[in-house]
Amino acid sequence: MKNILTIVFLAVASSMAVAQADLRTKQFNLDEGLAIQGYDPVAYFSQKAVEGKKEFSYKYEGATYRFSTAANRDAFIKNPGNYEPQYGGWCAYAMGAAGKKVEVDPETFKIVDGKLYLFYNALLNNTLPKWNKDETGLKQKADKNWKGIYK
Repeated sequence: MKNILTIVFLAVASSMAVAQADLRTKQFNLDEGLAIQGYDPVAYFSQKAVEGKKEFSYKYEGATYRFSTAANRDAFIKNPGNYEPQYGGWCAYAMGAAGKKVEVDPETFKIVDGKLYLFYNALLNNTLPKWNKDETGLKQKADKNWKGIYK
């Protein structure tokens, strides 16, 4: 009986993990499964936007992350939630201002309360200064909007 319950539990847990990965691949800002355009999510916490290397890749719940060093990859593996970008890697400003999933410039970012936020920055439109003008209000709206998108 214990073996049957264990098998059922594992089957349910496995199907839930697959469903979570499917949702993430549909809602996160990924390019053929690659997150943050290949930038190292851990390096941002040293205030550096650094491109990762293919040999230091790690796939987490449907998203592939690249790292500049094995040490950064290992830090991510220990606690991915500490390093993944907010709002699935979409522009934080656009998520707060309009609830929209907008591409980002991976070199335009901000760390707020230990979380990584990415921003659109192209065509003379850098959204980071706009975010900075009302960070608290935009963050509250972005959190709410993202919950509506990522259910």
